Amino acid sequence: MYPVLCRIGPFHIYSYGLLVVTAFFVSLTLARLKARESNINPDVISNLSFLVFISGIIGARIFYVAENLGYYLRQPLQIIMLQHGGLSWYGGLIAGVVLAIVYIKNKALSVYRIFDLISPFVALGQAIGRIGCLLNGCCYGKVSSYGIYFNVYRSVLIPTQIYSSLMLLIIFLILRFMQEKSHTQGVIFYTYILTYSFKRFLIEFWRAEHMALIWGLNLFQIISLFMFVLGVLGLLFVKNKA
Repeated sequence: MYPVLCRIGPFHIYSYGLLVVTAFFVSLTLARLKARESNINPDVISNLSFLVFISGIIGARIFYVAENLGYYLRQPLQIIMLQHGGLSWYGGLIAGVVLAIVYIKNKALSVYRIFDLISPFVALGQAIGRIGCLLNGCCYGKVSSYGIYFNVYRSVLIPTQIYSSLMLLIIFLILRFMQEKSHTQGVIFYTYILTYSFKRFLIEFWRAEHMALIWGLNLFQIISLFMFVLGVLGLLFVKNKA
């Protein structure tokens, strides 16, 4: 674990924040290249990405704080300490999608076309970001005989961050393959929703910090089931509409 990569005088460079920023700019650069190839103004993608990034961070933080409300009521200053980690992807997804739809509609563009363009690069950004989780020590797995020793927990834990990152990389490759083939608008976006929710459902069995709520499933697995169904229904809708 290396939550702080280096110190320059009074300034600290945090691994989590650095990887999140790196993920954003790598994904943005590739999305702009794909936009230019698809005859879409790359500046539209840049503006959209910055808006979604900010709103997504806010939404992800709000969701995470709500999930751990007891802790943050006792430590309210920690709410703004993003360098320590603590972002919930589903909260960021909801906030980002809502703002993205408003922005894309305002530009008189096809929502599904833009969503299909950026979805693979969103998955790639998540894959990079999970490495930040590993270095930060958050999103950790259960105690296991096989895994990585986390000194802050003084235990060998399942490296769920690595597994998640690899699965997201596979999702990225699948979506990019689909992107290069003829496809109905909306298919790539809903495939991302479906594959990500399936990935998250599986990973949660190995995660340690989320308690079961019902039928042995935690909150994020329940949300993942809902999102998986949404992905399936979305795919059926756009295919039948074509």
